[in-house]
Amino acid sequence: MANRSTYRKLIYSDLGFIDYKQAWDLQKEIFTQRLRGEIDDTLFLLEHPHTYTLGKVADKENLLSNDDQLKELGISVYEIDRGGDITYHGPGQIVGYPIINLSEWKEDTHEYLRGLEEVIMKTCAEYGLQTERNSKYTGVWIGKRKIAAIGIKVSRWITMHGFAFNISTDLNFFGGIVPCGIRDKDVTSLKRELGKEIDINEVKNKVRENFKIVFGYDEIIEKPKHEFEFAKVSPELKETN
Repeated sequence: MANRSTYRKLIYSDLGFIDYKQAWDLQKEIFTQRLRGEIDDTLFLLEHPHTYTLGKVADKENLLSNDDQLKELGISVYEIDRGGDITYHGPGQIVGYPIINLSEWKEDTHEYLRGLEEVIMKTCAEYGLQTERNSKYTGVWIGKRKIAAIGIKVSRWITMHGFAFNISTDLNFFGGIVPCGIRDKDVTSLKRELGKEIDINEVKNKVRENFKIVFGYDEIIEKPKHEFEFAKVSPELKETN
């Protein structure tokens, strides 16, 4: 557990709409800086263009679309190093990448996952939605409908990757995959559950504040996107289509 005599700061940046490769490279750079103690814990919130990502234990059979379909729909596919199976990122979905040192909170990856779920659950509650955890599957659920997926990587107690929270996402894009490898469940969004459009920037603000509460930060320091340096595309990142 973190020493609460320590004043904890969280750097926050809304990266807006950003290519998956760019965000991945930025994660790696901030991870290195955090490991070296050159930067405080950092939370990025953003949206990606249409993208399918496969975690390190993903079953490729869960990618249902063929190359022609992927090209026609403009969907990129990446094999990455987070946990979990396959998921979709796209417009109308808040993707969160916390790069934080768990040694200053709790050195427990399971507690960290529950914390990420709690952030989304608290945010949904502010819109009058009752959500729950599933004992078998990570993420946030409304009955049998998944509203947020979570996939992380933790190395030397520094976190990477994070969560994908459907706000006004076009859920049809989930039809090209078996989301998270789960065949008997559905996906949903705030828009679908509430029956109306929701301002995604409003939701980002709520997610940011709930992240602060759940993970015990004393202060949020906002940093604009232009203050970050975007590295070249990582050679380790493999596009499969």
